[in-house]
Amino acid sequence: MNPPKSDFLKTLSERGFIHQGSDLDALDGLAHSGKIIAYVGYDCTAPSLHIGHLLSIMMLHWLQATGSGKPIALMGGGTTRVGDPSGKDETRQLRSVDEINANKDAIKGVFAKFLTFGDGPRDAMMVDNADWLAPLNYIDFLRDVGRHFSVNRMLTMDSAKLRLDREQELSFIEFNYMLLQAYDYVELARRAGCNLQMGGSDQWGNIVTGIDLGRRMGVPHQLLALTCPLLMTASGAKMGKTASGAVWLNETQLSAYDYWQFWRNTEDGDVVRFLKLFTLLPLDEIARLAAFEGASINDAKKILATEATALLHGRDKADAAAETARKTFEDGAAADGLPVYEAKIGEGLPVLALFVSAGLGTSNTEIRKAIANNSISINDEKISDPNYVVTGKDLRDGQVKLSLGKKRHVLLRPA
Repeated sequence: MNPPKSDFLKTLSERGFIHQGSDLDALDGLAHSGKIIAYVGYDCTAPSLHIGHLLSIMMLHWLQATGSGKPIALMGGGTTRVGDPSGKDETRQLRSVDEINANKDAIKGVFAKFLTFGDGPRDAMMVDNADWLAPLNYIDFLRDVGRHFSVNRMLTMDSAKLRLDREQELSFIEFNYMLLQAYDYVELARRAGCNLQMGGSDQWGNIVTGIDLGRRMGVPHQLLALTCPLLMTASGAKMGKTASGAVWLNETQLSAYDYWQFWRNTEDGDVVRFLKLFTLLPLDEIARLAAFEGASINDAKKILATEATALLHGRDKADAAAETARKTFEDGAAADGLPVYEAKIGEGLPVLALFVSAGLGTSNTEIRKAIANNSISINDEKISDPNYVVTGKDLRDGQVKLSLGKKRHVLLRPA
């Protein structure tokens, strides 16, 4: 594409958001005149989105922040009933309508941290594809929509091809997912004038299928596609995955302190990239931080952690998390801001099961190995016995500090 004229594409390009686009010059022109209406879809498979969704949420944020158009957050109340096979080796577990609705309600609040909702022309809006997918008549859908799809072409899509190449099952209900996602684009184009769908690079095939369906079904305006990269860390790990699971965005699933710690533990080679993608810091300030080397890189990581946490959880909680970390790591104190796990101590809690239930490990075997590696501490004292039992004698000021390595801590308090 030519050098971007719009603040939207200039920002996305400079910060590293762009992976693919269907017609970037046309998109740039629409953005320059403030005429983009863009959506990203989010299925309701869990009670929280995770950090893997954050790139596309930030794309919606920058669309609005640059004054280039209107963002739409599409809740997948309908498509979640089917399950997206993209990037999956096996069929997703089908969820009940009640579970999907509960997840949807829990997810909604995150978007208000990044977008401004309202009735204005560039205010964000939230819609649910169950509104048009749930009432569909199957025979009518096959006649009106299904006739535009080639099974031959569908079988070449990555979401289907990878399963079939590995001789893994692809259910008929999953095979229909790309039809529903494509139809979402058509409905939003008709209902809201939507002209851009954004998402991760794994969604490229589904998005361009929606563009093709819109053309076949008579959408009068041009439909566009834009994807962001699927991030890997500098060491090749999938972004947002940790030993204890996904990095959730809802505070009920992951505390502000643990969220701060995730960013604080960023690999050296990822700091500048993540500052561009996951904070609002100006690029000249990020360039200044990029010069940090050696021990100073830790200062840049703390800034990344605090700015990313402030964006999601607010400045007060971000500053509190930073102060808790300072007290814990620099002063050696059992800071009150650490995550808290409450349990009845009674006659004692076996250390293996306790650390798992407190979220410091995923299995007894993992904790046993950590003990063998001298990585488990109670009240800052190393534990070498996997049969150790935490009792009332371990309480210090009414709590017990549980530590895995130097950076992960939980306060045990009697229930």
